[in-house]
Amino acid sequence: MSDQVAYVVRRLSAASFMEGPEHCREYHRNDQMWFGTSTVPVGATGAIDPGHGRSWEVFFCAQGSAVVITGDTAHELDAGDALCIPPAVPHQIANVGDIPVVMVWAGAPGEGAAS
Repeated sequence: MSDQVAYVVRRLSAASFMEGPEHCREYHRNDQMWFGTSTVPVGATGAIDPGHGRSWEVFFCAQGSAVVITGDTAHELDAGDALCIPPAVPHQIANVGDIPVVMVWAGAPGEGAAS
């Protein structure tokens, strides 16, 4: 896609991948930023993301209740809460609620196109 034209990415057109039981959809990635969602089933914990060397990431809890683990710290998030994760900090999403948790994430600066 051209960087000069707005475009729609439909849910089923987003890059879809699993990180353990965590279902991820990546809607956008370029050299400036990335954006996507993670859905974690009730009682499950996603894989550990090793962090992003030069990029901040923001997690926004869109649905459910989660604990996001960053190192030795557990951050409790409910729908409507956000967590800002500094560069290079490993993180992991655990669903601690009674419905699937949906986490929306974005990071910048970007790390290049998805491989």
